[in-house]
Amino acid sequence: MEAVSFFELFLENLYQTTWFEAVAVIFGLLSVWYSKKVNILVFPTGIVSVVIYMYITFFAGLYADTFINLVYFVMSVYGWYHWTHPQAGKSERPVRFASRTQNLMGLLATLLSFVLMRFVLINYTDSNVPTIDALTTAIFITGMWLMAVKKVENWIYWMVGDLISVPLYYFKGLVFTSFQFLVFLIIAVAGYLAWKKLASNVS
Repeated sequence: MEAVSFFELFLENLYQTTWFEAVAVIFGLLSVWYSKKVNILVFPTGIVSVVIYMYITFFAGLYADTFINLVYFVMSVYGWYHWTHPQAGKSERPVRFASRTQNLMGLLATLLSFVLMRFVLINYTDSNVPTIDALTTAIFITGMWLMAVKKVENWIYWMVGDLISVPLYYFKGLVFTSFQFLVFLIIAVAGYLAWKKLASNVS
C-alpha cells in the first residue's frame, strides 16, 4: 500500500513539473552522460542546466544549491578550458587517479565548505534543510573540481551526493529533479567504472 501511495504521489508531483525544470533535467542528464563518455559536450550542456537550476533552487529555498550551481558554472568554464588545453606533446588531457595530496585536499575542502555553508544557512537564511543542503553542496563542489581536472575520484563524490539528493529534492517537491538524481546515481556508478578503466590503461 505504501508503495502504491508513493507512486501516486510521484505521478501527482510529476504532472506539476514545469517545462523549465524539465529542460534543466534533460540538459543535466546529457551533461552527466557526456562526462561518462569523456566528451567535451559535458560542459556546454551542463552550463545550460546549472543556469536554470540557479533560478529553480533559489525559489525553492535551497540557497546552498543556488550557490553550488553558480560554482558549477564557473567550474564548467574552467573545465572546458582545461580539457581543451592539454599538456605539451599530448592531444588531450588523460583521465588519471587523484594523488594522495589531491584526495586530502578534496576531503578538507569538503569539510570546510560544509561547516561554512551550514553556518551561513542557519544564521542568514530561512532554509529548513540547512545541514543536508550544505552537505550535498560541499560534496558536489569537490566532485566538480575533480571532474574538471579529470580525476577518477570525482565519481565517488557524485555518487554520495546523488544518494543524498534523491530524498532531499523529493522532500522539496521537485520530484522530477529527484528522479534526475536517481538516474545521475546510476550513471555515476557506470562513469566511475569507465574512468577507472581508462586511468588504469594510462601509462
